[in-house]
Amino acid sequence: MKDQKLLIYKDIPSPVGLIRIIASGKGLVAIIWEGEDYKRTKLSVPVKENNHPILLQTKQQLNEYFENKRTTFDIPLDFEGTEFQLRVWEALLKIPYGVTRTYGELAKILGDIKAVRAVGGALNKNPISIIVPCHRVVGASGKLVGFAGGLKNKSILLDLEQGFTMPSLF
Repeated sequence: MKDQKLLIYKDIPSPVGLIRIIASGKGLVAIIWEGEDYKRTKLSVPVKENNHPILLQTKQQLNEYFENKRTTFDIPLDFEGTEFQLRVWEALLKIPYGVTRTYGELAKILGDIKAVRAVGGALNKNPISIIVPCHRVVGASGKLVGFAGGLKNKSILLDLEQGFTMPSLF
């Protein structure tokens, strides 16, 4: 069995509900949606820590994002996944703020147009929502589909990136 690394977390309010940010000593590991369990991300249970530098940096950058003051993130990330999942998540990081791509376009970017379902599976396992922007991936028709945080939150994030203002919680 693989050694479990120590994970720490902080809960923060946001326009998409309370979110839990989780980090290791190397970087941000996950953003968990309110009410979500850890099964999707396969993480060990983290320990609460409100003042860890990575968590504080993540909170600040997410607040700036929700206040329309940030379009990119520069937080160290600590991904764990299969080689294919890592390739998909890296491709997500290249989708510009305010732009959407379809699952098919993402599969084509990765070099295999037939990998649409596999891309969808990797998106479902993306542990670092928002910062690794799986919300920017839509169905072939442009319809909002599949999002761990729920389609309402996916819509909120896309609206934010189109210049709509979010109600301030900070």
